[in-house]
Amino acid sequence: MTNTPNTPNTPNTPSAPSSVFTRLGIPPALSWGYLGLLIFMTGVGIEAGYLSPYLESLGIPAAGVAMVFTVYGVTGAVAAWFAGALSDLWGPRRVMWLGLVAFAVTHVFFLTVAIPSKAYPLLLLGYGLRGLAFPLFAYAFLVWIAAVAPQRQMGSAMGWFWSAFSAGLPTLGSLTASLLIPHIGELGTLWAALGVVVVGGLVPLLLIRERTGSARLAPAGESPLAGLVGSLTILYRNPRVGAGATVRMLNTASQFGFLVMLPTWFVSEIGLSNAQWLRLLALMFATNIVTNLVFGMVGDKVGWRTTVAWFGGVGCTLSTLVLYYVPTAVGSQYALCVLVAVLYGATLSGYVPLSALMTAIAPTHKGQAMAALNLGAGASTFVGPLVVSLFLGPLGVGGVVWIFAGFHAVSALLALALRTTAPAPAAATPGPDPVGPGTATESAVRLPQQLPADTPAHVGASATKGL
Repeated sequence: MTNTPNTPNTPNTPSAPSSVFTRLGIPPALSWGYLGLLIFMTGVGIEAGYLSPYLESLGIPAAGVAMVFTVYGVTGAVAAWFAGALSDLWGPRRVMWLGLVAFAVTHVFFLTVAIPSKAYPLLLLGYGLRGLAFPLFAYAFLVWIAAVAPQRQMGSAMGWFWSAFSAGLPTLGSLTASLLIPHIGELGTLWAALGVVVVGGLVPLLLIRERTGSARLAPAGESPLAGLVGSLTILYRNPRVGAGATVRMLNTASQFGFLVMLPTWFVSEIGLSNAQWLRLLALMFATNIVTNLVFGMVGDKVGWRTTVAWFGGVGCTLSTLVLYYVPTAVGSQYALCVLVAVLYGATLSGYVPLSALMTAIAPTHKGQAMAALNLGAGASTFVGPLVVSLFLGPLGVGGVVWIFAGFHAVSALLALALRTTAPAPAAATPGPDPVGPGTATESAVRLPQQLPADTPAHVGASATKGL
């Protein structure tokens, strides 16, 4: 894939900032995109720590609130898939514009019609429509990264994406809410979120000059219908892609379920104040920001599959249980509550290399594979709240936590099956294979090679990690 020589932000530009970005694993041409994503997701995440109890204060029962978030997740899953499929057909930049405009329109409807009405059907409709918006923006940018980043640094580039993503949702978003709510109230804070989202969306769309993202990514001659259908049929044409999408769904199902269930539990049952809970949430994902970077680099070194299975799957199985049982045992001892929250946030980062791994699983259908991964990412946003909606009543918080721990355990087993079939690159660096027992296929996972500068590449669509 080539970049236009006179484009100031391209990786080939010999400048000190570009050199620094390259060493960090950030594609220099997309550096503004990471900043914009951080601001955008901060705006999206402002509501994360308090919208659930706020809707309950409007008279909506807890199960009904969980269903609102479930519908939001269903529409988000659809949008996440479309973000990948449409980026192949239109280019990521256009899809990001669509996501930004859709967020502004649907957010205004939610605030001016749905919330003032306090009518449950309108809340379902308004928040459900809004679920179509942010995945189009965020996951289209992830597609752009997959199209531009060198394969040898793909894990690091994805790590920076998920760090920016989780730095905003819910870390800085929750912190911002804790500062604004005492002064302008819950509804005013939601209006402030709209301004933050618009600023964050305009930063990459106006400042990125890289041209790959403005053009169609799918191979010339491929019909739009074939591209859309192929991004679904690849789930069973290539079972490993289906398994990877399932791992992605299980990855953050607990996170989105916890955002519905834990605010009330930590405040009402454990005894934290609302401000303490919001700060705990911010600290949980502040840790996630740093560890996203760490595990992106670890994946490039010791193997993407190994990192996902052991640090992500097994790590989250344990940390999910600890997040429930330690506060249950110690009550409102804030330091211990923060400690287990930080552990959970850190282990979530173990899944970061999954996005990079998917590009190696289906090297001839990267766009379709990444669209499938996006579908899994979007699905997690409704599977988590759906589990809470169905099982919180009969099983309680502890029972739901065990379900989420089981999800992570299953994801670890599935991740171990995500082996690539691509031959080992001829120029691979000699040394022990960090992923498997010295096989050529596993070497291809750790050391994917960047295409020559004059070789066109067609890369499309992509996934969360984390949130």
